[in-house]
Amino acid sequence: MEQPERPGRTSRWPEWIPTAVRHALTRQGVERPWIHQAEAAESIHAGLHTVIATGTGSGKSLAAWVPFLAELVRFERNEVSLSRLHRRPTALYLSPTKALAADQLDALRTLCRIVDPQIGVSTVDGDSELPQRSWARDYADIILTNPDFAHHALLARQQNWTRLWRGLHLIVVDEFHTYRGQFGAHVALTLRRLLRMAAHYGARPVVVFLSATSDDPESAAERMLGEALGPVVGIADDGAPRGAQTTVLWQCRELDDANNGRDGTGMGQGRAAAGLPPGTRDPRLSQAPLVTSPNGQEDTTTSGQGETGVPTDQRRYDPDIEFAGEERPRRAANTEAGELTGTLVAAGARCLTFVRSRAGTERVAEIARDYLANHAPQVRNRVAAYRGGYLPEERRELEGSLRDGTLSSLVTTNALELGIDISGLDAVVVTGWPGTHASFAQQTGRAGRAGQAGLSVFIGRDNPLDQFLLSHPDSFRQPPAAVNVFDPANPNVLVPQLCAAAAELPLVAQDAALFGLADTTLFDDLAAGELLRKRPTGWYWNTALGTQAHDTVSVRGEASTVSIINSEDGALLGTVGRERADTTVYPGAIYLHQGIPYQVDELDSDTAVVHPHREEEIRTYSREEHRVEILETTSSVNLSCGTWAVGQVIVSSRVTGYDIRRSHDGMYLGSVPLTMPLRQFETTGTWWTISAATLKQERIPAADLPGALHAAEHAAIGLLPLFATCDRWDLGGLSTAVHPQTGEATVIVHDAVAGGSGFARRGFDSATRWIQTTLRTLETCSCQTGCPRCVQSPKCGNNNEPLSKAGAIQLLRLLLPSLQEAAPTE
Repeated sequence: MEQPERPGRTSRWPEWIPTAVRHALTRQGVERPWIHQAEAAESIHAGLHTVIATGTGSGKSLAAWVPFLAELVRFERNEVSLSRLHRRPTALYLSPTKALAADQLDALRTLCRIVDPQIGVSTVDGDSELPQRSWARDYADIILTNPDFAHHALLARQQNWTRLWRGLHLIVVDEFHTYRGQFGAHVALTLRRLLRMAAHYGARPVVVFLSATSDDPESAAERMLGEALGPVVGIADDGAPRGAQTTVLWQCRELDDANNGRDGTGMGQGRAAAGLPPGTRDPRLSQAPLVTSPNGQEDTTTSGQGETGVPTDQRRYDPDIEFAGEERPRRAANTEAGELTGTLVAAGARCLTFVRSRAGTERVAEIARDYLANHAPQVRNRVAAYRGGYLPEERRELEGSLRDGTLSSLVTTNALELGIDISGLDAVVVTGWPGTHASFAQQTGRAGRAGQAGLSVFIGRDNPLDQFLLSHPDSFRQPPAAVNVFDPANPNVLVPQLCAAAAELPLVAQDAALFGLADTTLFDDLAAGELLRKRPTGWYWNTALGTQAHDTVSVRGEASTVSIINSEDGALLGTVGRERADTTVYPGAIYLHQGIPYQVDELDSDTAVVHPHREEEIRTYSREEHRVEILETTSSVNLSCGTWAVGQVIVSSRVTGYDIRRSHDGMYLGSVPLTMPLRQFETTGTWWTISAATLKQERIPAADLPGALHAAEHAAIGLLPLFATCDRWDLGGLSTAVHPQTGEATVIVHDAVAGGSGFARRGFDSATRWIQTTLRTLETCSCQTGCPRCVQSPKCGNNNEPLSKAGAIQLLRLLLPSLQEAAPTE
């Protein structure tokens, strides 16, 4: 797909901008603003909350900083009294990652030094040393941080930051489109607490949201602020120039009989190019990736089918080959991405390769380095993995190495999707759909920044969503409406947030509206539960509990982390969230760090002890059991064929063991049983049922029903991210011929986190479009009996058995017209 070059459209800086700021902008090469920058500056200057939703590299952050710098210059020029000294304008910048805040620091500090060398700019986060935090408290006019530090430090120790609160003039929320699910809900309530604290000190800051291009950004920003804080002005007419963009949609290649598709070149030029004799198997392209298994499972009740973990079918499983039913098997997306990355680096290109999982970054980087070892050994070490879980100093070193050219490519999770300005990139490889069109635009926008031409490659994985997008290229040009999904009313989010707010300042009746409540009933309920103490002046945190209220809030949904320690030297290799530890660092698991395998010796509540594993060929995959119980139906629609409903469910899961496989060919070597704790959480689910009468009328045999439901569940979970701005791994599911509570054939799709993230509810609201897209994907897939591109799932704990693609189509053809007749709200 070709995207033509777009010329820039400029305006004039408003007259109220002081000469010092204009001079600094001119020296930075910004003599005239793009039209969206001028429009945003006027809105912010007028004191209006504003969301700027324009493309990558369009100068959104500059539009936010110009009005603030103008305010600082005016403050310096006006007569200063002792009372005004305490209210010197300050600004707070929030980014979802530490790396982005650090990147913003360099550009902003340069601009501020030109305007006035006395302007103080500082980053502070969990990695900051005490002297840096002290300097920021006492002298910084602009503080760059993240929501985690805002919660755990700025708000929890608010009395230490009075200089910030008294003068707070501006809050910038960067990469706003990334705040979704439970993380988005926590950020929304943390932002409201920041505004509440500023008001307590007499400040009324303007909030500016910086977002990638998205649908209806004003509504999303208003939901984050809440109705009590007023409307948000949207700026979306992007005036920045854009270089020509070439986007390649890459279907993983079929393996052929002549060379098995493993030609070693990445470009299909035959086995001789890889230095391999005819008929041999290229070991570089068939090593199993380390597969993680988060809480999002698609699994079973006693009588159900679903997904959870990794297939164990010895007859057909190879992690670097993707099967397509009766068609030839295809090479895995990670294999294609690794070879393509190696090809680009060998040709002298600088690129980023985005991968969907932490483990995937390690695997793809390994494939790229192996490719380069055979084809361009002089640059073999110019490819590295970059992901969460690395130590801060490792991440900063990798970022610097890519900037200065020491590295030619980083294989990364979405950690480098955001606004980090790494100039001079020639290409971006996106391995698997990143979840939203906004994220896709951000990732591909890394190539050819500053108006230069760029190349991006989207490699579709073998799953229903990626295959739907590959077969419908118009969806890239005219994406479906997507909404940032987050639910600040989620009780698992709201209750601890209210406790933290009460510990900062006593809650009063006026705060109910700020937190989206109709009245103070919830405050009274928390007092009755002895979390709060009610006094004449408000509701206070109950300090007698002996714990800090802020410790009850898990901003990113992970209550704690597990440190991964090398037993041979005591070195900290990295961390993993407590909720993922059972499925990634269980006793006996193989853990990869920068391509080096370690085996887990023991796991406790906060530590996994590992040792270097001598058998580099071994990989392990967790196995889980999974159940879903319906607690409450909150909304339902009666259908002619059954029911469409949403409500609360309890999800139970347990790791029961792990499979051992050889990496170079995926051969199953055995399994090891484990006794791990049962994990349970309450969340939101959407489900539909098919009545026994309908099944009898349509003559669907009882023996075929489990496979039909199972296949429909897999496909529906795979397509929901198209409407719910989430990832398949944010969801779980269950299908059963007779659910004990509904008494009917049932499919349940649920959020994968406690309290819910809003994704399953979005599925309920998008009923007709969701099921229609799922059915169309099954009907247009060229396989006969089902493949990873339609009904097979990488998460299925039942080895993708039984599955009936034809049966799923029959069921969905029953369900869709019933939904269209009932027309639930969308």
